[in-house]
Amino acid sequence: MITGYVLPPVLKKMGFPRLIISGFLLVLFILTPFVGVDLPTQITNIINRFSWNAVLVLAMVPMIHAGCGLNFGLPLAIICGLLGGTLSIQLGFTGPMSFLMAVLIATPFAVILGGGYGLLLNRIKGGEMMIATYVGFSVMSFFCMMWLLLPYSSPTMVYGLSGNGLRPTISLDGFYNQVLAKILHIKIGNIEIPTGSLLVFALLAFLMWAFLHTKTGTAMTAVGSNPTFARAAGINVDRTRMLSVIMSTWLGAMGILMYQQGFGFIQLYNAPNNLTMPTVAAILIGGASVNKASIPNVIIGTILFQGIVTMTPTVMNSAIHMDMSEVIRIIVSQGMILYALTRKTEGAK
Repeated sequence: MITGYVLPPVLKKMGFPRLIISGFLLVLFILTPFVGVDLPTQITNIINRFSWNAVLVLAMVPMIHAGCGLNFGLPLAIICGLLGGTLSIQLGFTGPMSFLMAVLIATPFAVILGGGYGLLLNRIKGGEMMIATYVGFSVMSFFCMMWLLLPYSSPTMVYGLSGNGLRPTISLDGFYNQVLAKILHIKIGNIEIPTGSLLVFALLAFLMWAFLHTKTGTAMTAVGSNPTFARAAGINVDRTRMLSVIMSTWLGAMGILMYQQGFGFIQLYNAPNNLTMPTVAAILIGGASVNKASIPNVIIGTILFQGIVTMTPTVMNSAIHMDMSEVIRIIVSQGMILYALTRKTEGAK
């Protein structure tokens, strides 16, 4: 056995777990042409999935910095975005204007519901992640009823025969389908890049980075690191924590709108809960912990998680010549989530 070997600084900073996942992803890329899978198509899929999910992962950062832990209440934020999207269509907006109005409508919902969510988390300090999980399930279940009871009437969204209740899946054709992805769209051979979506994520990531370097952002980090010291320094801990929850809720609402415009559909009822664990897993795999996260953690984690989830079923199906894509996807994605949750104490470097 070889002992005393020290990893190079760059690899050591990246961390052994991420090296393993990155290596596995690299192996999948190498195997792609040998099993008859089109590599440019897979690269396009990974870039697209990154552009859909990156803002949702970014929504984890404010609450982690403020010491509120991982936002398992993400369905609350997603519901705000769904309200914005469905009301925008209900009010008759189309094209790019429907996306802009969806963001504007979702914002007050995110501020109000995020504020209430923040008040709740301030009352149960130390158990935020457990309570957040119940908040997510409760809000999602409540809106499973509300999607049937709210007086929506747009033919695009309601059930055709009864006219009551929204469909589980609503097409965005004619509304904000690909509205950002088509901006400055780049095609290099068979590889397509949704430039507009990536630029919006880059803008939001830069604004988050800039905010964390302001006086308020520094206070937020101090609250997450040592609330007793922050309180002694004159920082209003509860107000700072509430601000982080509101920011996370708004980014989550924005994130689901980004996801919808890339995916092309609005998914209601139980769908919001399907994004919580993959989002939490992505930022943990990227190197974040329950009290420290950075923009590189968001980018690295999203690329690794979405890359593995995208590549593994396709490559394995082609290698074994059996249609087991859904089974493999579930095994891989749930396995990565389980692994990520065991890494929750690992600090971001």
